[in-house]
Amino acid sequence: MKTTQYVARQPDENGFIHYPEAEHQVWNTLITRQLKVIEGRACQEYLDGIDQLGLPHDRIPQLDEINRVLQSSTGWRVARVPALIPFQTFFELLASQQFPVATFIRTPEELDYLQEPDIFHEIFGHCPLLTNPWFAEFTHTYGKLGLAASKEERVFLARLYWMTIEFGLLDTSQGLRIYGGGILSSPKETVYSLSDTPEHQSFDPLEAMRTPYRIDILQPLYFVLPELKRLFELAHQDIMALVREAMRLGLHAPKFPPRQAA
Repeated sequence: MKTTQYVARQPDENGFIHYPEAEHQVWNTLITRQLKVIEGRACQEYLDGIDQLGLPHDRIPQLDEINRVLQSSTGWRVARVPALIPFQTFFELLASQQFPVATFIRTPEELDYLQEPDIFHEIFGHCPLLTNPWFAEFTHTYGKLGLAASKEERVFLARLYWMTIEFGLLDTSQGLRIYGGGILSSPKETVYSLSDTPEHQSFDPLEAMRTPYRIDILQPLYFVLPELKRLFELAHQDIMALVREAMRLGLHAPKFPPRQAA
């Protein structure tokens, strides 16, 4: 596992996490900025989830606040985790309808981008759509499949997750809209993903699994779902048969330069 400078904050004996005021200010900066950026860019299902969650702007929310909404809508919960967790733990949580949330927030120096998923990315980026039954069903199925998959199969499943849950787009009557949490928590990628610069490709799960990606750059390619319900339909397909076919066919050539050695 990679290492990180961040340390998740622990709750007190009542389950309450105390954050310093400076970290509440970072949350306020992130959420007020990003709510403006996603106007006219986020998909309606995500915006509906934002309305349901009613996230505070002046402070970092407590996980119990998020759980009350998720449990009443789809039966999901969020689970407090360290800054980084193993694949095994990640799949175990998703398989039990728990979404991992690391209880730390980025520093002001890494306001625009950090490689580790912090509490803003997880709660603002992903939790709104966990109120949606189609998205929740796909995420649950994904966790169960990952739990049973081999190490090699998990790598292909990871690409499917990246191209959908993290960086997926949606085709709507109003034009392209965003549902991927990795985009929706990033002001730069929110604008960039809908521009003419990257490639937009109709979603095909087999193609998504065969497409290499880098986590430290703006994505050169985004897969576009015809509607969010397509994820629910995919959850009821034989995804592991697609994984085995992707493994047989191999990866496409990367659409990005190799990472420079440090």
